Amino acid sequence: MKLSLRRSLTTVAVLGVAAGALAACSSDGGEYDPEAEVELTFTWWGNDDRAQRYQQLIDAFNEEHPNITVNGSFTDFPAYWEKRQTEAAGGGLPDVWQFSDTYLRQYAENGLLADLGELSEYVSTDAIDEGLLGTGALEGTQYSLPIGYSTWSVFLNDDILAEHGIEPYAGGTTYAEYSEWMADVTEATGGEIYGGTDYTQRIQNFENVLRAEGGNLYTEDGELGFTEEQLAAFWESGAADRDGVTVPQQALEEITPVSGFGGNLTASEASWSNFIASYLGDSGASSISVVAPPLDVEGAQDLYRQAGLQMAVSESSEHPEAAAIFLDYVVNSPEAGEIFGTSVGFPASDTKLEGATLEGPDQQVADFLESVEDRIGDAPPVPVAGYGSLEQKFWDLGKELGLGTVTVDEAVEQFFSEADVILGS
Repeated sequence: MKLSLRRSLTTVAVLGVAAGALAACSSDGGEYDPEAEVELTFTWWGNDDRAQRYQQLIDAFNEEHPNITVNGSFTDFPAYWEKRQTEAAGGGLPDVWQFSDTYLRQYAENGLLADLGELSEYVSTDAIDEGLLGTGALEGTQYSLPIGYSTWSVFLNDDILAEHGIEPYAGGTTYAEYSEWMADVTEATGGEIYGGTDYTQRIQNFENVLRAEGGNLYTEDGELGFTEEQLAAFWESGAADRDGVTVPQQALEEITPVSGFGGNLTASEASWSNFIASYLGDSGASSISVVAPPLDVEGAQDLYRQAGLQMAVSESSEHPEAAAIFLDYVVNSPEAGEIFGTSVGFPASDTKLEGATLEGPDQQVADFLESVEDRIGDAPPVPVAGYGSLEQKFWDLGKELGLGTVTVDEAVEQFFSEADVILGS
């Protein structure tokens, strides 16, 4: 049966393990039977475009491996992690699931992720760069594998700009100049389309500001890497944009989980470079450009290769070998490269990249990554335990600022209070 392409779905595809798979100890201590009928749960966050691609991948896997049944489901990012937390508390995490390095410490330190090193007969890491492998490792143990990597960027809806005769944002300007461009767009369209979304809502934009100044969001010791004054200054910098330049928060609330850019309410939006396929799908635009995000410190290396989109197997899985075989197909197969292109990041595996045809949007992403090479610096420290909750808190407070339900000072106080609880300060 086919995927139901909305915020939830249940799909059953008949999958199987290759007849030549090597025997190994299964979770119940017995020998793994590669011909046994097996049922797995598989889940991810994303939109309809990603769901369609996963369905194609499952169908391709089905042709090679006919005896594993995979039950799939997906939702948006915030709801996804809320559900995982509930499942973790009840011991019912999916067998295979789309993961994020943001939560690596939290789930690995609590013994919820399988050690992929123990499943090395079924999942290979040979085609993945050591640096990218490190994004899914903790204290020498490989708990997840990167699907792809991305870099922070700004997207432009070419159709909207052309319709209104607006010069595209050049990219790489100062934040003030980007705000001026957004104001020009909002004025040119008479408020029908806004220049963009309040960039101070996203912690990644704040991270870039800190990195341009030589800092980071957090330290190697697991502490916050910024002060209350720095956060207040960042949120204050968006106050003028929130006063009629960027799309009103109430309008965004009405179309959630689609973004303002995906819903054609804005002409630009900052996000990870792999979002181009999702944006094309959501907006229906015939053309979207990818340009460099703003930068206030000339010559700074504020960007980095983010390999946060990962794939993991749960320690509680009753079929870890079958789960690992499916994970290997998602991460390493040329078929995955052909189907996903760069939509979940530029392929982290060389064998997956071999299957990717870089043309159209995929070639755009490749060209963009090359264009910002000089701005890419070292990756930040491994995310602190609880970083996912801090990221969500930052976003939630940004929305409240947009709705006018909190002041900047109140938002800063709430964020640091939450950080004190999460980080145990």
